[in-house]
Amino acid sequence: MGAEPLPPAALEAALAAARESMLIEARAIARTADIVGPALADAIGVIRGARGRVIVSGLGKSGHIGAKIAATLASTGTPAQFVHSTEALHGDSGMATPDDVAILISNSGETVEVCHFASMLNAWGVPIIAMARNPGSTLVRAAQVFLDISVEREADPLGLAPTASTATTLAVGDALAAALMTLSQFTAEDFAARHPGGSLGVQLAGPARSGVRVSGGEREEIER
Repeated sequence: MGAEPLPPAALEAALAAARESMLIEARAIARTADIVGPALADAIGVIRGARGRVIVSGLGKSGHIGAKIAATLASTGTPAQFVHSTEALHGDSGMATPDDVAILISNSGETVEVCHFASMLNAWGVPIIAMARNPGSTLVRAAQVFLDISVEREADPLGLAPTASTATTLAVGDALAAALMTLSQFTAEDFAARHPGGSLGVQLAGPARSGVRVSGGEREEIER
């Protein structure tokens, strides 16, 4: 049985909430873009200085975002791996080595498992990039770089669900990937080599074409 038709006023209110949610997230990302630049430069330097991989870790919604950040980094030329913070305390911490760098995510900066993992990484000499909202938090104090993911409010009608904060965290992760791609002169051919499957893989494996390099934020053709 189908749902009863929504009263026009109820639908209008729901659509207004949906639009406002997107606008709140857009403003949150724009605000972060304005304030996070110097710390992004520090994070890029730490990542490029590592001989190993980028270990990304978090818990809950931050963990889901962290897994996506790790996947994006890996597919764009920066070897990365997601390690769930709880599993890290039950043996998966062995995935990290002193050659690695870690991005640890906790909106509060006080998530117990994430902070415990941070203390372990510190003991092993693994540099930590903390993504959190509170510069005085336990996680940030354990880190070498602090990426501020604070937002003025969440984007849901109650202002409680991780929405604007997770969108901002993801945007900062994508920004790191874009910067690292630019510095490594990562090409479309490099991307295709890592992504042969799916419709994108088919598209990238199309007829002979010029290479595409990202340089200074601009796409430029490379003659073969």
